[in-house]
Amino acid sequence: MSIAIPASRPTAGTRFRNVTYWLRRYPLFAIGCTGLAIIVIVSVLAPFIATHDPIAINPGARLRPSGEAGLFGTDPFGRDVFSRVVWGGQISLSVGLGVAALAVFLGLAIGLIAGFNRVADAILMRIMDGVMAIPGILLAIALVAIVRPSVTTVIVAIAIPEVPRVVRLVRSVVLTVREQPYIDAARSIGTRFPKLLIKHVLPNTIAPLIVQASFVCASAILSEAYLSFLGLGIPPTTPTWGSVISEGRNVVQLAFWVVLYPSLFLGGTVLFINLIGDGLRDMLDPRLARSL
Repeated sequence: MSIAIPASRPTAGTRFRNVTYWLRRYPLFAIGCTGLAIIVIVSVLAPFIATHDPIAINPGARLRPSGEAGLFGTDPFGRDVFSRVVWGGQISLSVGLGVAALAVFLGLAIGLIAGFNRVADAILMRIMDGVMAIPGILLAIALVAIVRPSVTTVIVAIAIPEVPRVVRLVRSVVLTVREQPYIDAARSIGTRFPKLLIKHVLPNTIAPLIVQASFVCASAILSEAYLSFLGLGIPPTTPTWGSVISEGRNVVQLAFWVVLYPSLFLGGTVLFINLIGDGLRDMLDPRLARSL
């Protein structure tokens, strides 16, 4: 008679070795997660760590350097740059996440249909080609100019140019998967089209979509900064990294800190998100990582 031996629980030393191995295997992913987590925490805690009202004007304290008036100094209107930067992170991160979610949702739905139906493929992909023919930032500017400026408007305006890229990715995966033998077997037993897509095709698109979503999020944060720098999209009363940089561009020779700190936060956020995307690609597709 066989006796079942209970599995031993991993010890603290074993867990530590596993974490150490994971960090050595994917160091860039760990760096990206750590850096992005710090920025997210700082932005979420803005109401508690911001030292001043981000829109309060104080002409008597304009263009003061770091240390004399606040951690990051003040801007041309005497507003605290540190408070504006940490509050601006909420808007930029919200736009990035919102655009990524909307673009992935729409791109997934259109890509699944286009990859499985030849008639729909011919129609939908020509529409996607037409959208991709228009520069994304110009299309976003046009949409923002037509509709009342708001965070929702900016999310929709930035997401629309990103949808065709997601559609092409999903379509390429579906075109490969639909020729697999198990798809033919599912069809032969009468599996309905919606169930076929959800149960057999959709799971194969998750891994590349996660990676693509990270890059869409980084691109959306930059696009929002472009729009805010141009004075479009987000209302001027709402601080964003792009608007803070725009307000300091005329005084950069006198007060470089007005541009420096929001630029560091903006560039750091995009860098950390891209590192996370590269790490996810390596983890979800080890064959591609080894070939690189």
